[in-house]
Amino acid sequence: MDEIDRAILRELQTDGRIAYSDLGPRVGLSASAARQRLQRLLDAKAVQVVGVTDPMRMGSQAMALLGVGVDGDPRAVAEELAAHEEVVYSVLTSGGFDLFVEIVCAGPRELLDFVNDVVREADGVARIQSFPYFGIHTHRFLWNVG
Repeated sequence: MDEIDRAILRELQTDGRIAYSDLGPRVGLSASAARQRLQRLLDAKAVQVVGVTDPMRMGSQAMALLGVGVDGDPRAVAEELAAHEEVVYSVLTSGGFDLFVEIVCAGPRELLDFVNDVVREADGVARIQSFPYFGIHTHRFLWNVG
């Protein structure tokens, strides 16, 4: 991946639907060259262009990141929790928690019920630390691509 590829990725992070006629000049290429570069990145599976929703704008009003400590195999707990529609993602970690799990619920009460009735009851869950965020929240999926 060279600097032009990274420039393409930076532009796509800002606007994933950018027209090639706009993308090309912004990264120093023609529209067709930008299309070919992006297609190469897509074919190599180095990048994926997807739509991302904002749960808060789609009616959910409560989100939380859960730090989960597990007795036993954290992969099994991650899989079990990931099967629930409230779970945005579950990821194995190293350090103070075995898993991080992000959840989205209709409101604070539903969030509390999900944590207590589903997460705490999952086999192997030893402890949970919740980092809730309510009200206005915007996900920005931006990574430094160089």
